[in-house]
Amino acid sequence: MAEVFDPLKLENQLCFPLYAASRALIRQYHPALSALDLTYTQYVAMMALWESAPLSVKELGERLYLDTGTLTPLLKAMEQKGLIRRRRSEADERSVIVSLTDEGAALREKALSVPAQVGGCIRLDASRAQQLCGLLYELLDALEK
Repeated sequence: MAEVFDPLKLENQLCFPLYAASRALIRQYHPALSALDLTYTQYVAMMALWESAPLSVKELGERLYLDTGTLTPLLKAMEQKGLIRRRRSEADERSVIVSLTDEGAALREKALSVPAQVGGCIRLDASRAQQLCGLLYELLDALEK
């Protein structure tokens, strides 16, 4: 007799392996990021800024899928570390612009080894990892619509 699909069975949930894998992967970042004095969320914010600073808080939030309530304390901590600078936009007083300080820009060189350090912990070949990344972005896009 065929087993009846149980919608509340943990192994039938897409969200659970995503959640557990995310937590496990972020834990792998901890040693490398603690050497840089960054949390994982600060690290991804720095990556977005290294890629295209300056950014408005709104733009940064959209790139990181974070709301202003989460982003504001994060940016405040990064500013206190001397990594970023926040200022009101001259064109629009309501907009806050985030830019890198010299120290924040220089941290990029130190962070270059982080992806390889963490990548060594992932037991997927490059093509499977790229495939998974593409699927996750598809999922994010579908959830955001």
